[in-house]
Amino acid sequence: MIKAEKNPDKKSEVMRNILNISKRLAKDNQGALFVITDRKQIEGNYRLHYPQIQFAGNLLSKGMDAVVEKLATLDGAMIFTPDGEMVAYGARILKSETLLGFGTKHAAARGITLYDETITAILVSEETGWIKIFQKGEIVLETDAVDIEPSTLDKVSRFLTNQDTALLASAGIAAAAVGAGPVLIVGGAYMMIKPAGQMISSALKKEKK
Repeated sequence: MIKAEKNPDKKSEVMRNILNISKRLAKDNQGALFVITDRKQIEGNYRLHYPQIQFAGNLLSKGMDAVVEKLATLDGAMIFTPDGEMVAYGARILKSETLLGFGTKHAAARGITLYDETITAILVSEETGWIKIFQKGEIVLETDAVDIEPSTLDKVSRFLTNQDTALLASAGIAAAAVGAGPVLIVGGAYMMIKPAGQMISSALKKEKK
């Protein structure tokens, strides 16, 4: 049996792994939807499109990211617990809330996070190549597929799981008004952040190599 690697902040590590997988999928113009939730919270709120194969280990197990990357391209959502256990893949989310101008994946991401505010959904758009993170029915972060420094991605992941805006500041992201939207440029990657219902508008120059 494959053992998951130990990590003092497993929830943020799961988020970071999913963001990394999402960036790879976006680069390949593949769409996907990931849902992070406790098993009890999602029970009865999804239906399976495919028979399920049981995998040893979880998202943090060595080599599982490649398996997840393949399964994520199937129709439907991948569901994980905050500790990285795979609950299901190819799942149709039954809670749906239309997001004007967008399709079923956006509706599912918005609907399930409105239904339960503890749930996070990560959507990869095959049309635009952008990644959107939903919490409490809102898009709290958008980013493109460009890679950023692992330490910065780690802070962003911990922000998304712990809601600590100080983590953004420690990553070099300072609050500042920028036009009509919260645009960040971090190591060449563009991000838009709207945490906890409060807009943080920021701009950074591209990091010098």
